[in-house]
Amino acid sequence: MFETIFSVIIPFIGTVLGAATVFFVRKRLSDNVQRAFSGFAAGVMVAAAIWSLILPSFDASADMGKLSFIPVIIGLWLGFLFLMILDKVVPHVHIDSDETEGPKCNFKKSTMTALAVALHNLPEGMAVGIVLASAQDETSVVPLSMAIALAIGIAIQNFPEGAIISLPLHDCGIKRSKTFLLGVLSGIVEPLGAVLTLLLASFITPILPYMLSFAAGAMIYVVVEELIPEMSKGKHSHIGTIFFAIGFSLMMILDIILG
Repeated sequence: MFETIFSVIIPFIGTVLGAATVFFVRKRLSDNVQRAFSGFAAGVMVAAAIWSLILPSFDASADMGKLSFIPVIIGLWLGFLFLMILDKVVPHVHIDSDETEGPKCNFKKSTMTALAVALHNLPEGMAVGIVLASAQDETSVVPLSMAIALAIGIAIQNFPEGAIISLPLHDCGIKRSKTFLLGVLSGIVEPLGAVLTLLLASFITPILPYMLSFAAGAMIYVVVEELIPEMSKGKHSHIGTIFFAIGFSLMMILDIILG
């Protein structure tokens, strides 16, 4: 029980701690630091998608033999499409951008920035919930330790993500307390997504290969659609690429050691 609660809460704590940096950091984040944060988050998410979701999805459908790729591909595409639809129906705006995405509305930029980060965080919470739900099944190929490794990896990459939303918003003239609250609210979707997924555990287990790859597809969509452009924008630099490799390596190590 403790392991389940820990896995649900720890990613959110990572976001809260990252958002809290607005009370201690006085200077604006440099472009290179923001690229590093985005690259690191992208690396962690890609490694998590592969080791914690896609490979277990293949293992869960191993009885299909050479056709085991079918549920993996279907789940991946459903994950891509799910996030693509959310991108279209949820009004949001990305940091350092004035272009509103999704339906037109009268929300403040700070609110829509928080919604953009919430879209990033949703598939991460779902991924933790799906792995936890599958680990509860005695016949599952997914161990509980894999859920813990995934949760810790996401918590680590959530720290810079929390800082990325709170610090730039403060630079725009918003009070520190409000930017911290927006950072916290953007991360609350992770435990909510994980808990909701756990409540649906009885429905998830029979379609485990599809759900694992679904979460992977959603995470990869975020990486390709948002994080890679963010780590590559502006003057050419290898900072984002280097930190992508660092994040990828760290998540891979966590999966091997704890998984």
